Amino acid sequence: MLHLRLITPADKTDDVVRVIESTVGATHLAVVPGAARNPSGDIVMCDVAREAGDELIDRLRELEIDKQGSIALENIDLSLSERADKAEDEAPGEGADAVLWEHLEDATHEESTLSITYVAFITLAMMIAACGVVLDNAILVVGAMAVGPEFGPLAGFCTALVQRAPRLALRSLIALLVGFAVAMVVTVGFSQFMDAVDLFSDDKLRAERPNTSFIYNPDWFSFVVAVLAGAAGTLSLTSAKSGALVGVAISVTTVPAAANAAVAFSYDEYRQAWGSTEQLLLNLLGIVVAGTLTLLAQKLLWAWQRERTLRKRALP
Repeated sequence: MLHLRLITPADKTDDVVRVIESTVGATHLAVVPGAARNPSGDIVMCDVAREAGDELIDRLRELEIDKQGSIALENIDLSLSERADKAEDEAPGEGADAVLWEHLEDATHEESTLSITYVAFITLAMMIAACGVVLDNAILVVGAMAVGPEFGPLAGFCTALVQRAPRLALRSLIALLVGFAVAMVVTVGFSQFMDAVDLFSDDKLRAERPNTSFIYNPDWFSFVVAVLAGAAGTLSLTSAKSGALVGVAISVTTVPAAANAAVAFSYDEYRQAWGSTEQLLLNLLGIVVAGTLTLLAQKLLWAWQRERTLRKRALP
């Protein structure tokens, strides 16, 4: 279940109440007249089944509550109520399959914003990966994958394509390109510093690296894994069951590939640099294609499932 808290202008409260009362899956409606001060108005609260949340938010936005008041939504971890159970049963579809598009756009907007923190995380992840590839240490490479924040802009770009949101697409693309560019430049400098203190060397980079050589030797498996990870990551963001995202982060070699390209470039190892760049591009392409197709499939499947459920209920 989701908890919805609204601040509504007094002249629109009745319309809001009617919308909530007519929404299948909404319950526990409460109205507190004149309680809001900034902006002034009434406070309206209700609980709504996750699968009915997106429709209700769309109808409230049609009333311009988001412009003249506010709409706040939060998850309910525990709800002991027969009315809540009944609302969930009546709502069309399954809660775990429902996509809250407004929530997804808001979350990916935040994750795909180019900020100092984002650049710091991707830069640190790339420097950790640089140590991993030079030492042929798979643990460091996996750690760098987990630290890397690049899935946020990728998810934002996929969401923008499906929702036709050019501003979010541009924001995500800028965060992705600038983040990788800055991190790779810093990693080149980091590699040169590590070489100066005799911790990195050209011989270590050229040596046999059975644990990390896959990073600069892309093949079809690279693309296949990226596609699978992109689909899993998108599902983890859109579903109520989101525990899989960390596993997705350590399934793709975007950050390690960029790190290996930067280190190889600093030693004029252009073959490794190009191979790593191919690996990076294959992973990015696979994630974007899979993420976009997954969101489209979810959108179509949910619309079909909801229509089917409503049609069944309309039958005598």
